[in-house]
Amino acid sequence: MAQKTKAKNRNKEEEVSLEQLQGRLDLLDQRLDALDTMITAIAERVMRQPITITVTCPNCGRSTDITLVGNEKMLR
Repeated sequence: MAQKTKAKNRNKEEEVSLEQLQGRLDLLDQRLDALDTMITAIAERVMRQPITITVTCPNCGRSTDITLVGNEKMLR
């Protein structure tokens, strides 16, 4: 009798832990979707305007400007 009760309790604990795992996975999925949305918005904003990067040579001290210009919308 006690063994049946222990087995039932284990099954209930496993069900609860599986439900908790499913809930955590759903939250993780939502967070990843939010991150994807933010990164896509930033990348699209960058593609609309030029970016200038200035790099200085550590040996001679000469500066070089690199300009990135995007003229097309990113594909999803």
